[in-house]
Amino acid sequence: MGPANPRESQAPQDNTRRIGSKQDLVAGIREARRRLAADGPPRVRSGADFERVSVPVADSDVLRDLLLAEKPGTVIEIGLAYGSSALAIAEALAAAGPDEARHVIVDAYQKHFHGSGWAAIAGAGLAGLCSLVQERSQIALPRLLSDGFVADAAFVDGSHIFHNVFVDLFYLRELVRPGGLVILDDCSYPSVATAARYFEVNTGWQREPIAAPTRLRAFRLPKPRAEPDFKSFRPFGLDATG
Repeated sequence: MGPANPRESQAPQDNTRRIGSKQDLVAGIREARRRLAADGPPRVRSGADFERVSVPVADSDVLRDLLLAEKPGTVIEIGLAYGSSALAIAEALAAAGPDEARHVIVDAYQKHFHGSGWAAIAGAGLAGLCSLVQERSQIALPRLLSDGFVADAAFVDGSHIFHNVFVDLFYLRELVRPGGLVILDDCSYPSVATAARYFEVNTGWQREPIAAPTRLRAFRLPKPRAEPDFKSFRPFGLDATG
């Protein structure tokens, strides 16, 4: 179930830890995604929890395709749950990322999901590509920043409480390189959408067009990164104007 020390994110040592060729790895991930969607995980927290919590297949495909176009080397993901989105991200990294690609997943609550998300990752042969930080993102992200960690893209599907989402996005603004991509799930929730709205209105995040219908929302970070002047602050509630 991931690193023995929940406070450490363990990156792959080298590409030899991956199984077979890239093509074999991608094929294995696709099969793992198919099985998970068809059969669900071996254990769930309660009836219909997998369907309620997991990113649906169509939206996971949108996530994969956004990252395939991006060709990132490092992706950070907030929230693992049953592993649907993590497998989609891993598929993109395995197919289009460099040999040293990294997928860092932050989730303090895998034990509540019976370790199902990490089991799906490990079962697809991705323990070399992926690493798991078993800690709240609001605690882990500042430490990753102080460690000098940099990502090309991020996917956010963790806590939906406004202040937690805001803190996640605050640190991801620092962790994701200028010009990188931040993708969010569940922006239909006002708490999530309002947190994202601050960064769109006040820090120059630009919505990335998504051709397919999806519940996901993607933002392109400005390049170069610039701090807004406090005098230029704009209200950012969903109904705010100006």
